[in-house]
Amino acid sequence: MAQFEPGHLHIERHALTPDDVSYNVCLDYEVFTDPQKGKGIQFTMHGTLQEKDMKETFFLPKEEAYNFANNVTKIAEQYGIPKTHSQIGSVHKHYDMMFEDIRKQLDMKSGDPVNLEHFE
Repeated sequence: MAQFEPGHLHIERHALTPDDVSYNVCLDYEVFTDPQKGKGIQFTMHGTLQEKDMKETFFLPKEEAYNFANNVTKIAEQYGIPKTHSQIGSVHKHYDMMFEDIRKQLDMKSGDPVNLEHFE
């Protein structure tokens, strides 16, 4: 199950067997300006992964903000979600809504210049 509203995505999955994965995670985000990296999005991922309480915060500069799912996957793996299931919330419809909201919040347009230093 997944629910989206601007600034917030909630993803929930209950294990069906003892070998299955379980999570109940919220991903909150807002525009933030980092002193070194500039304007971007501050993400806070919180809830439970494999029945373990978790809360992780990460910042992505404007050019990298669309790549939030990579960070979410890495965090899920840190909390015990196996790599075969670590793309939690492969709810593309909801991620697409998030992408669009992030684009609007950061006023991103096709053809905007990119600071390649953010990718090093």
